[in-house]
Amino acid sequence: MDIIVCIKRVPETAEADIVLDAGKKGIDTDGMVFSINEWDNYAVEAAIQLKEAQGGKITVVSAGPEENNEVLRRALAMGADDAIRLTDPAFEGSDAIAMARILAAAIKDIPHDLILTGVQADDDGFGGTGVALAEMLGLPYAALVTDIQLDGDTLTVHRELEGGLEEVTAVKMPALLTIQTGINEPRYVSIMGIRKVAKKEIAEKSAGDLSLSGDDIGVKGSLSQIEGLFFPPVGEGAEIIEGTMDEKAETLVKILKERGGIA
Repeated sequence: MDIIVCIKRVPETAEADIVLDAGKKGIDTDGMVFSINEWDNYAVEAAIQLKEAQGGKITVVSAGPEENNEVLRRALAMGADDAIRLTDPAFEGSDAIAMARILAAAIKDIPHDLILTGVQADDDGFGGTGVALAEMLGLPYAALVTDIQLDGDTLTVHRELEGGLEEVTAVKMPALLTIQTGINEPRYVSIMGIRKVAKKEIAEKSAGDLSLSGDDIGVKGSLSQIEGLFFPPVGEGAEIIEGTMDEKAETLVKILKERGGIA
């Protein structure tokens, strides 16, 4: 089985003090720690488990500067076989659709039975790249996948739906799945494991190599772009209602009526 996994390098923002950059269209990442996108990490593990069960080859693909080699080598240390980095200044500013176009151009000529992506990205929250990629490659797909079972060339997948519901559906390969967190337990990658793949070649491809023009990628090739970022204004804080329980209830009902909460 030939599996391709698309991964992204993102800043870790959970514990960081966020500062906007000078253009106020992104965050200042100076001094921030970067790592593989959480959803993509689960996708890599899912691919490795399928390879261990069925045999085959895993190729990981990431778009970005040389620093992206860090997450590509991490995936190689986990068990991927080959890595490709898509790099070109012209890719800058690509939205989910333009990025899917870049990935499709790179993937279309690589043998694949299955393509895995994360459901969304930690940094921008976009969740459209995977499904857009499936459309561009003409592949059947399933999103928000929480379990995968393989029977011949057919995948039985469990999909997370709203309200705690789950859908079970069959998808015939070649296909694309977007992987939800919690589908597995991604394996630990040791420093020794990363050292073992430190000299493994990572192929590089530019816009020219992929036959992509400036109208296909970057801001020109995007259907959306960020106009600006801002922090939500700080409110006045909570209003503390004093008194007995009956007095508090009476005051609360009065406030709700005055503000249109109840008739």
